[in-house]
Amino acid sequence: MLRYLTAGESHGPSLTAILDGIPAGLAIDTGYIDLQLGRRQGGYGRGGRMGIEHDFVEITSGVRGGMTTGAPVTLVVNNKDWDNWCDVMASGPNADLESQQVTRPRPGHADLTGAIKYGHLDMRNVLERSSARETAARVAAGSVARQLLEELGIELIGNVVQIGSVKAMTQDLNAKDLERAVLNSSVYCADPEASQAMINEIKQAKDVGDTVGGVFEIKVFGLPAGLGSYSQRDRTLDGRLAGALMSIQAIKGVEVGAGFAAAAIRGSQLHDEIFYDFNSGFYRQTNNAGGIEGGMSNGAPLVLRAAMKPIPTLSRPLYTVDLKNKMPVSAAVERSDTCAVPAASVVGEAVVAWELAVTLLEKFGGDTMREIKERVAAYRQYEKSI
Repeated sequence: MLRYLTAGESHGPSLTAILDGIPAGLAIDTGYIDLQLGRRQGGYGRGGRMGIEHDFVEITSGVRGGMTTGAPVTLVVNNKDWDNWCDVMASGPNADLESQQVTRPRPGHADLTGAIKYGHLDMRNVLERSSARETAARVAAGSVARQLLEELGIELIGNVVQIGSVKAMTQDLNAKDLERAVLNSSVYCADPEASQAMINEIKQAKDVGDTVGGVFEIKVFGLPAGLGSYSQRDRTLDGRLAGALMSIQAIKGVEVGAGFAAAAIRGSQLHDEIFYDFNSGFYRQTNNAGGIEGGMSNGAPLVLRAAMKPIPTLSRPLYTVDLKNKMPVSAAVERSDTCAVPAASVVGEAVVAWELAVTLLEKFGGDTMREIKERVAAYRQYEKSI
C-alpha cells in the first residue's frame, strides 16, 4: 500500500513528508523535486514569503545511491523564515506565546472554525498548520510519485485556464507542446494572449488590495485503461482524484472532462464513440469523458479541472469579530499572495500524480520497479491485442 503523511508548520523549522510503500529501485533525482518545489513558489501574483523561501528537499531515509530501497522515504523541506520565528514557534515551555497572537479570524480561512474545534484562544495554532505552505511537502511527495509514473511512460501537465474573469482558449496540444507553452508563461497558461490578460487582472486586483482566483487543468498522457474500479464506489478513479484535488487549500470545485458543461449537452452529442484499429486497439475520437468511464481510466488522456477561490488574506481586510472580547474589528493580516492559481496547478499535479501512483500499484503490485515495469509493459500489449 502506498501512503504518505506530512507534518510541520508554516513558520516552524521544516516541513516533512514520510512516504511508505515506494517500491525499491526507483531512481530519485532531488534536482527534479527541487524544480517542482520552485515551480510551486513561482507564478505571477505571489507574495513576499516567496522572496524569503527558496525550497530544496533533503532526503533523510529510504534512498541510497540515488535509488529507493523499499524502506520509508523521508523528505524534509526547511523553512528559512524559521530564524525569525524560532522564539514564537518554539516547542519548549519558553516559547513566546504573546507577541504574535492571532485573535481576529480571517473570513474564508480555517482560523475561527479551527479554534472552535481544537479549543485554541490563539488562532496562530490553526493558521500555522492550515496554511498553504504545507503544500510544499505534498509537492515533494508528489514529485516522487511523478518520477515513478514517468518511468512508466505517463506524463502530467498542469495548465492555468482561467484567472478572475479571463478565460484561456482551449489548447489542443500534444504533451510536449503543451508543456513548452506552459513553461513560457509567467502564469502557467498555454494561451499567450490570455496569459497577458491574466497578468493584467492580477495587477488590477493587487492595486486595490484584493485577490483573484481561477481554474487550472491537469492533463495526464499515457495512462493504461483500467485504473480504478466500478466494484466499490470508494475505489472509483474520478472519486479519488476529485478528493485529492479538493484537499488542496482554497479549491472549491472539480471537473472531469466536459464537467458541468455536460449537464447542458444531450447524450448523443456528449458521449465519446468507440472505434478500433488493428494496430493500436480501441480508441475514441473525442474525449468528453476526460479519460474516465465507469470510475476507471479508459486509455484516453485524463482531463481534470479545479476551481480555486480568491485567497482570503487581504491587505484591505474584511470585518470580523475579535475572539477575546467579541468586538467588531478588521481581520488579521498575514503575508499573502494576490493570486496563487499557477502555484496551485503545481500542487494539483502533485496530488494527482500521487493518487495515480496509488491506483497503479494497486492494479499491478510489485515491490521493485523491475516487476512493475514488466507488468505494465505486458498489460499494454494485452490492451492492444484485445
